[in-house]
Parts: sequence; structure tokens; C-alpha cells
Amino acid sequence: MELVNEFGHAVALVVRLFGRCRQAFYQSKADIEQEVAHERKVIEAVKEIREEDPGIGGYKLWLMLIAMFGRGFVPGRDRFFVLMRRKGLMLPKPKPRHTTNSNHRYHKYKNLIKGFIPTAANQLWVADITYIALSGGDVCYLHLITDAYSHKIVGWALAQSLKAAISIEALKMATDQAVAMSGSETLKGLIHHSDRGVQYCCDAYVAMLKAHEITISMCEDYKPTDNAIAERSNGIIKVESVYRQKQLPSFGYAQNFIPRFIHFYNNYRPHMSIGYKIPAVVHLEQGEQKKMWKNKIYPKRQTENEINAVPLPSRTTSLGGGVCQRT
Repeated sequence: MELVNEFGHAVALVVRLFGRCRQAFYQSKADIEQEVAHERKVIEAVKEIREEDPGIGGYKLWLMLIAMFGRGFVPGRDRFFVLMRRKGLMLPKPKPRHTTNSNHRYHKYKNLIKGFIPTAANQLWVADITYIALSGGDVCYLHLITDAYSHKIVGWALAQSLKAAISIEALKMATDQAVAMSGSETLKGLIHHSDRGVQYCCDAYVAMLKAHEITISMCEDYKPTDNAIAERSNGIIKVESVYRQKQLPSFGYAQNFIPRFIHFYNNYRPHMSIGYKIPAVVHLEQGEQKKMWKNKIYPKRQTENEINAVPLPSRTTSLGGGVCQRT
């Protein structure tokens, strides 16, 4: 094909050189053109998804394309990754950021969720606040409540303030959807877990939780892993979406941008921790969800005393069926 297109050789000469007929040449040309058109459609779909979620990973993109177009349309996983690399669409490694703060006079509650695994929606909510950098050095704050079972964001509010009133807005959104699902103002059996920030410990926030008979749980120390699901939701929004734009240009822009991404996150984005399913779907299910990852187990390191306590092998040691003499 290159001999004809790039070097201008006649088709008849080229097919004679390779022992092929003209029909085979034109069929090959048609197949290549069809493959190029197919790849173009795949890349266009990837770019449309990336407009909503600039930081979504390659494997999740592959799953979404299969759900959208069917398995026969989408290349295999490895071939899809090769295509993504060739088009410069694979993501660089993210650089995470962290922030937390709490120091106040209000009552701090115990951690009630160690080892707790929810089996349905609205059994455990996790709450957190994250900052979003804006151009010019300004920031705004996203107050989030995530359902630990489905990983759906059930309540949120975006503001230029850390005031408790904004966190209460997010809580009201969450309780409204839970009341609509259960048909009752009482949400007994639901645990609300958060850090010990003043927003979650203040009288107005606690009163709203108690009005719905929601049990209160809080981290007992200041490690992010103690509120891992909330940290993960924050991270997805910032790493996959916000950080890809470096900084959002203004708070007004963020007010349009963030709701769109949360809608995408809840209704389209598959999650490893719920078996690559979508939060809005899982929110209506029951039963333990299958995680698609395992915690890494590191081998136990022996102490010097344990090493010295290991007996030496006998002078004659069998190795692979043979016998060797220890000198």
C-alpha cells in the first residue's frame, strides 16, 4: 500500500512483485480504510466521555464503550490500550493533594463503623469537605455525603465558605432522597460517619441528624484512611476532573462544572469497589458488593532473634531429589 500511495508505483507492478492480484490489493485497501474509520469512531467516543470526565482511566473507558456500543464494536482491552497510547490519550500518573482540620469545643463522637460492611443503601453515609482551587488563588469548597454501599454521592453543596450551614445543605439533600426511598422521616439504622470537623459536630448539624434518628460516628484520629470512602469520592472528583484543568477559572464556572461531573459520577462511571457497576444502579440493590481489588499483604519481617532461632539443616540435605553434602 505504501509503494502505491507514498512512492507512486503502479498497482499492476506492486501486485506482481508480491504475487497478488489487483482484487486483493483493493480489498486490502478497503479493509484498512474500514479499520481506520472504526478507530476514528472509538476515539471520538473516548473524547466525548473525556469531556465529562477528563481523568477517567483507560479500563473504565473500555467498559463504558462496551456498554454503549456492544462487545463486537470495541477492540479487545490490550488493543484498545495500544490505540489509546498511539493517539496520546493515556493519562499521566496523578499527583494527589491532601488537607484536613478540626479543633473546637463541641462533643466528638466515637468511631462506630470499624469492620462494618453495609448490605444496602442508606445504612452508612460518609461525609467530607474538600477544597477546589480556582484561578487567581481563590478556592471554593465541596461538601459531600457519599453512600458507603453504592458509592453514590447522595448529598452535596458547593460554596466559597466552610460554614456549617453549607454542610447542612448537603445533609438535607441526602436526607430528602433517603426519606423518599423509605417513605418515612425516620432513618433509624443509618450511620453518619465523618471526621471531627466543627461542621459535623456543631449543634445545628447534630440536631438534624438526631431529628431523623441517624446514628453519629466519627474518626477517632486524623488519618485519611479512617474515612477512606469519602476521601476516595473527593479524590475521583479532583484527580479525574478538576486537576485535569489545572484550575477552574471562576466560582461561577465551578457551579456549572461540578454538578455535571457529579451527575456523570453517579449515573455513568463504573467503580472497582462495587464490581465495576454504576452507583445509581447499585443504590437500588441489596447484598454485599464484590470488590475488584484486593488489599496487598506484605510478608512478615523476621526479627534478628527469630532468624537466630531457626535450626540449621542437617549435614546431609536433600535438594530436588539429589543429595548434597554440606561442607
